[in-house]
Amino acid sequence: MTPYASESFLHQLLGKALAANASDIHLKVGQPPGARVRGDMVYFRVDKITPQDTDAAARIILAERTNTPSVETLSEYDTSYSVPGLGRFRVNVYRQRGSLAIVMRSVSLKIPTFDDLGLPPAVKLMGEHDRGLVLVVGAAGNGKSSTLAAVVGHINSSFAKHVVTIEDPIEFLHEDDRSSVSPARDRPRHRQLRERPPRGLTPGSGRHPGRRDPRRETMEIALQAAETGHLVLSTLHTPDVGRTINRLLSLAKNPTDLRERIGDCLQGVVAQRLIPRRDATGVVLAAEVLVATGTVRESIKRPESSPSLKELMEKGVTPYGMQTFEMHLRQLVSQGILTKDAARHAAAF
Repeated sequence: MTPYASESFLHQLLGKALAANASDIHLKVGQPPGARVRGDMVYFRVDKITPQDTDAAARIILAERTNTPSVETLSEYDTSYSVPGLGRFRVNVYRQRGSLAIVMRSVSLKIPTFDDLGLPPAVKLMGEHDRGLVLVVGAAGNGKSSTLAAVVGHINSSFAKHVVTIEDPIEFLHEDDRSSVSPARDRPRHRQLRERPPRGLTPGSGRHPGRRDPRRETMEIALQAAETGHLVLSTLHTPDVGRTINRLLSLAKNPTDLRERIGDCLQGVVAQRLIPRRDATGVVLAAEVLVATGTVRESIKRPESSPSLKELMEKGVTPYGMQTFEMHLRQLVSQGILTKDAARHAAAF
């Protein structure tokens, strides 16, 4: 029998990875279990993983969930996994070359603060609005979930609000403080989206995904909520502020109308990149920040007759706290936190 059929064996692997300060644990057929430590992949000195190993590990991980696809038919699935006394993990199970692979990202049990993450002061102010849309954007693995958790944590500890978190899967667990964080159906204090179905199906529908656009539907729901007096915090997989606005407009049937709506309800955009530190002790956050001033709103609505968003970010350092990636990267280099090569590579994205 494969050792991965034992919950204690899997938990032992996870515990050793966390003891080494690993951010991710990888289980992939044909290689030993791997852990990403300070950006580098290191491997356990154990046997290479077989298809039976990943199948067994997936069964343990998915046993926490109801309505999950069977391991035999699973194509790709996102969920979370908790180990009492050890920690929580965001999990992606996917099929590669006919066998399952698993990536488990460690999620801190502690709600991160703005100082912990090195977030610009303007981000805190974005979370203090009563209504509107705040977007945290960046490629996968660049700390978007942690930033949202810090904003929600700030709201929770500072204001008497009703906070509803909708995550797929749930990562950070917020206990009620000054705010009330809505309870979920299946676990306290959180509402969780049903885990993603196998790729190629749309939640709640047996139709082909080409017959509807869930991204457009999600955007419309977010805009309507922001327009009707709610503060909406969300993420996008876009690399910077300019391409975030373009991505939103690309989902519209009527871009002109959408420009007006985004210009009216947007409160700010934070674009993130995590970059290896010069001293090799981890990563540092580089951020591009757009604050929705009156001039920024006008630029979104009528770009042909307004300064560009990049120009407005460059000029909006004082008093708004705006900045471009290039400005922040130069600052990090001058402080000795980043090498010039690392900053140049990050600026190329």
